[in-house]
Amino acid sequence: MLTRKQHELICFIADRLNETGVSPSFEEMKEALDLKSKSGVHRLISALEERGFLRRLPNRARALEVLKMPERSGAARTSAAVVSKPAAATPSLPQPANDVIEIPLHGRIAAGVPIEALEGAQMLPVPAALLGSGEHYALEVAGDSMVEAGILDGDYALIRRTDVARDGEIVVALVDENEATLKYFHREGAMIRLDPANRSYDPQRYGADQVRIQGKLSGLLRRY
Repeated sequence: MLTRKQHELICFIADRLNETGVSPSFEEMKEALDLKSKSGVHRLISALEERGFLRRLPNRARALEVLKMPERSGAARTSAAVVSKPAAATPSLPQPANDVIEIPLHGRIAAGVPIEALEGAQMLPVPAALLGSGEHYALEVAGDSMVEAGILDGDYALIRRTDVARDGEIVVALVDENEATLKYFHREGAMIRLDPANRSYDPQRYGADQVRIQGKLSGLLRRY
């Protein structure tokens, strides 16, 4: 079951693809659905992806493919015409658009500042092509503990929210509900090892109940 806004968006995208062969921009989708920001569009698209209605074509920020359409319901009305089948493939590739969405910027990863305490701080504009499905937030990197992974002081780490991780992934870990840190994640029996990417620093080991995963790295932004 889709929400009203999800239903409106899938119909709007399908109509535009049928008419022009090119999916609408984030700005056009925001205006069509009367949303306040493009981040709302991103959340709707991610939800439709997860439910199997949409597919975001790789390496092209504006390329969306409709996989299926929901049933028409009285509660979900839109000015766009209802499309009864997936949009036909277009012979020419859509041109990339400079779509930008805003994600929460929760400040610098620093001791004594849990991620939750930084909710709603600022918003960071991010190219939509850098983000996949799911909910994301950004953190400003402090220090040099991950330099050998190419993560430098002052970079913006783009984090996909999740509470699980696999060995070897770079995660945001909250230790003792107190200190947030960006490190490689590893399990050692009943222990958790958080590895820096800098030979000058030692790995950190904690009991499994001391560490809570708050997301994993999905990309980086760097300003020059």
